[in-house]
Amino acid sequence: MGIKSNQRTVLVVDDEQVHRYMLCNMLHEWGWRCVEADDGDTAVKAVKEHRYDAVLMDVRMVRMDGREAFKHIRSINPTLPVIIMTAYSSVDDAVEIMKRGGHDYLTKPLDFDRLRLTLERALDYRQVEEQKQSRQNQIKGFETSIIGTSAPIVELLDMLSYVAPTEATVLVTGESGTGKELVAESLHQNSLRQNGPFVKVNCAALSESLLESELFGHEKGAFTGADRQRDGKFIQANGGTLFLDEIGETSPAMQVKLLRVLQEGELQRVGAEQSLTVDVRIIAATNRDLEHDVKLGSFREDLYYRLNVVTITVPPLRARIIDIPLLVEHFVNRFAAKNRRTVESVTPECMRILCLYTWPGNVRELENAIERGVILMRGEQLTEKSLPLQVQKVLVSDSGIESSRSATLQDAEKALILKTLDETNGNKSEAARRLGITRKTLQNKLQKYQ
Repeated sequence: MGIKSNQRTVLVVDDEQVHRYMLCNMLHEWGWRCVEADDGDTAVKAVKEHRYDAVLMDVRMVRMDGREAFKHIRSINPTLPVIIMTAYSSVDDAVEIMKRGGHDYLTKPLDFDRLRLTLERALDYRQVEEQKQSRQNQIKGFETSIIGTSAPIVELLDMLSYVAPTEATVLVTGESGTGKELVAESLHQNSLRQNGPFVKVNCAALSESLLESELFGHEKGAFTGADRQRDGKFIQANGGTLFLDEIGETSPAMQVKLLRVLQEGELQRVGAEQSLTVDVRIIAATNRDLEHDVKLGSFREDLYYRLNVVTITVPPLRARIIDIPLLVEHFVNRFAAKNRRTVESVTPECMRILCLYTWPGNVRELENAIERGVILMRGEQLTEKSLPLQVQKVLVSDSGIESSRSATLQDAEKALILKTLDETNGNKSEAARRLGITRKTLQNKLQKYQ
């Protein structure tokens, strides 16, 4: 596979010297470097002191068996792939190690072609896991209010952690209600400008003349009612970040003025002749297809490319269904405290409906539904009866499972998986993407629910 021998080191762990000798000779022929350990305890000590690309370890050993040694190795280096060698009589031991995170197991006498393939895969696995661990460590230090553990959210946070420390202009895209403002806040909070101001402007909420004054400020007497000089949002955001929400709703004339600020870092107050210099990072957001608007001529191509240095797309809620229970818990706690309500739990049937509904309004719609539910709930449980009518209507007619007061969260998950598979005509990869989980996780859940 074109990998240099000094990058490939295997720790061979076996209390039979002849077997170790035979394996190491074979590994040397394949271009691997081989280090020997005569028992589990020796292997654990070696892993503490040196770096290996893989461990090839027997199960049955005298002083410390493979199960115990694997437990210690896993705690020392969780990304190190451990391949177990076992006789047919101790396959159960190997399977037990696999359940704890072992990479693979091979039965004796070894099939050398399979051994070589398994080791090559182990090296690929090690590289991927180390990269993943590095990214996870970076994400752990990333401060954000974004809630979720689904694959789309992990990918989003991964992207944000890369982009936040830079000075790049960012275009945040996504449907209404997905949380584009939270993304902008996260970028600012984790940037070198975090101690500077974070200023927000909704470009769709103001007329063109008001938006110009809001963004650039105005001189005293510039128009009727301008009784004093006023700084605009660009000046207010100097040294920090300016978030331009709904940038796609701006007029062509306003787009020209925004382009000048982006290109030259200069602006003029309304009614002023002198230019002012500003140091502002721009984050823009839109739920429109700006590329399509450029083709139609309603959005300037040069401005689009100035904004589109980095594009970050926020996934819709239907693509991260696995996050719904976490979001529900968050919103229930927030609105219970706000409205002085005691919420002991969310009923399984209520959670099932919340997971089955398609949420065209995304997280914002879910938030509103939970706020309404907490306000209207009777007793100390949030039930489906206090949800909005359009959410209640999902009632399990779409799920293929009869409604039941004794339904569990597992029922909800099973119904959701069945519904998604039905919508994707049995395409497991697409179903996993929509559910916000990996294909392997989906396979495991399908086996779990038979």
